[in-house]
Amino acid sequence: MSSTRKRWILSIGALAVIACVGAAIFVLMPRQRGPQAAANTPTTSAQPTMTALQVGDRFIKSLAAQDMVTAATMTSDREGASRVLIEVKSMLGATKVATAWTNQAAPAADATEIAQQFQISWTLGVDQVWTYPSALTMERATAGWRVRWDPAIVHPRLTSGFSLGVRQPAAASNAVLDRDGKPLDPAAVPLLAGAIKNQVQPAGTPAPVRVVLFDKAGAEVENLFGVEAKPTPAVTATLSAVTQKAAQAAVDSAPGAAILVAIQPSTGGILAVAQNSAAGSSPKALNGLYPPGSTFKVVTATALLNQGKAGIDTVVPCLGRQTIGTRSIKNADFELPDGPLRTAFAQSCNTTFAALAADLPSDSLPAAAAQFGFAADFEIPGISTQTGRVQPARGTPEQVENSIGQGTVQASPFGLALMTATVAKGSAVTPRLFTGVETVVKTGYQGPSAATVKSLRTMMREVVTVGRAQALAKYGAVAGKTGTAQFGDGTHSHGWFAGYRGDVAFAVLVEDAGSAAPAVAVAGTFLAG
Repeated sequence: MSSTRKRWILSIGALAVIACVGAAIFVLMPRQRGPQAAANTPTTSAQPTMTALQVGDRFIKSLAAQDMVTAATMTSDREGASRVLIEVKSMLGATKVATAWTNQAAPAADATEIAQQFQISWTLGVDQVWTYPSALTMERATAGWRVRWDPAIVHPRLTSGFSLGVRQPAAASNAVLDRDGKPLDPAAVPLLAGAIKNQVQPAGTPAPVRVVLFDKAGAEVENLFGVEAKPTPAVTATLSAVTQKAAQAAVDSAPGAAILVAIQPSTGGILAVAQNSAAGSSPKALNGLYPPGSTFKVVTATALLNQGKAGIDTVVPCLGRQTIGTRSIKNADFELPDGPLRTAFAQSCNTTFAALAADLPSDSLPAAAAQFGFAADFEIPGISTQTGRVQPARGTPEQVENSIGQGTVQASPFGLALMTATVAKGSAVTPRLFTGVETVVKTGYQGPSAATVKSLRTMMREVVTVGRAQALAKYGAVAGKTGTAQFGDGTHSHGWFAGYRGDVAFAVLVEDAGSAAPAVAVAGTFLAG
């Protein structure tokens, strides 16, 4: 075949291919335009229509979840509903919301609206649950069923122009007043601070809230839930701010550990409880037990008077040292000529009282001590107290030692203050810490007879006028009894003074003082304050 013929055949073949391709393009292009045009043309896909029951369910379930935006989309007024629901959520601050249908029925096929009832519960504050019934109306719209928006759905009393809100309770009053109505700082009475604070606002007490309806001006229109709590009234303690300050200054003036307790005899009100830093923070003033030393001669004198062994004018010896049974008793480096019992008491003559007590029955000292509250048991709200411990002697030696406040006899500063308060009042005293909060008397006591009280007052007054506490004479009509109490190996002694002036009875202890003089000095500082 010639080269010319071959070129013609190839040219014709190429044209055929081109023609075929062109035909294919002509055929395919129209088919591609249809789908492409459809893809670029907006269409609305069919959404499943929610039933009235489904719309209602979603609405109240969204309320329970506090998803107020979603709840609003189920209503006929999305914007208005959203505004109200979000505001209610913010104002109530509920920790939990619960909803439940009480009457939900499916609408008839041709119905355009249907009323449904439900219940809603809001958990507010500390486990306060506010529950009430409500209702809503479902209506059929072009787009399907919707909740017809009405603020009353949230609460029947909530209408346009009104709002719901929570009223926090009035703050519990932390005011603590002393007996004179003056502010009392609990920090000024460290040993009683816990008791005072517990009376003001008991630990763990929940604070209730109220839900109220407000008008446009923000004024409270109606209380919808809860009870308006009144402010906690101020607590009135029996303590005296002035007396407590004087007591604290007095113990702070002591060279060593010092304690002071003051009680008002007429009412039993605790006026002051003070310890200095050297005495530590444990409430030794209220329940610490110590040998009372010669302050216990108030009890021994009472036993002697009760038994008729002696009167205050009975002449008795006062030897410097005397052996009684197997026990050798001595005075504090002094001896007196025979004289009345009142003088032996004022000068704190150990040998006199030990000798007389040796002839008393073994239970006479406990019986006499019980007349001053040493066997009493009080439950004073907020504090724990102990007056003392006086047991029958197990023989003459123990009776002798007990009679002068040594041996097995023990007393607390609180107990000795109660003892002198009993003398000052002339009858039993029930101690208390708060006005209107009664002390529970588990075991009470009866004070000494009027005749015995009269004798004790005379002797205790002479302790100050002519006896061992003359340093207190310049502070008015003070009466009391000094005490030096050995402890440990007998080489150390606590110093005591227990007494009263007017309607204030008190006891002072200075630990390891060596004598009663430091306690008398602290008592003087207290009385001067």
